[in-house]
Formats: sequence, structure tokens, C-alpha cells
Amino acid sequence: MTPEVSVGAGQGPHPRHGLAPLLASAVRLSIVAALAPVEKAEFAYVRDLVEITDSALSKQVSRLEEAGWVTVEKGQVGRRPRTWLSLTEEGLATYRRHLAALTAIAGPLH
Repeated sequence: MTPEVSVGAGQGPHPRHGLAPLLASAVRLSIVAALAPVEKAEFAYVRDLVEITDSALSKQVSRLEEAGWVTVEKGQVGRRPRTWLSLTEEGLATYRRHLAALTAIAGPLH
């Protein structure tokens, strides 16, 4: 049996307003999710985890970088060039708000 709901029962704006449109892309959401628990991650690690090509990751990271959510650091380990990706504070805060909005939309599981 489903609980009764009444028209106008919601309080405040719908949680969908907390969603970040840039994270509507499953690939960008996956990239941000991969970076959220770490200080920084190597480009190749994120590429392999998200299962996309170098060029696809570069394109999506550029979009996230333009938004101010990701930083890109280039350097070398020995003689090998490396690229590290990090979430900015704004990027992490946006990701957390996005997750909270998704959770609020989904509601409790029964």
C-alpha cells in the first residue's frame, strides 16, 4: 500500500533545482565522482576507471575546468610526462549538492 499524498504537500522548491546541469552527463558525473574522495588523481587512472579514451576525458575535463570545478596539473615523473586532475572546493561542493538533490528526488527506498 502506498502512502497518501496531497496536492501542495511539498515544502520549498523541488530538489531538482539543486542539480548541476553540467553533471547531467554520466561521463562528467563519473569523472567528478572519481576525483571526490582523493586529493588528486593521475589522468590515466581516471581514464581507465571511467572507461573512456584520452580524447574523451580531455574534452570532458576541459568543460569541468572551464566551470572552475577541476584543476589540471602537468608535470613529470622521472622523464615521463604526467597529468593530475583535482576537484576544486567549488567542484566538490557542487558535487555534494548534486548528490543531495538526487537523494532528495529519489526519496527513501522501501
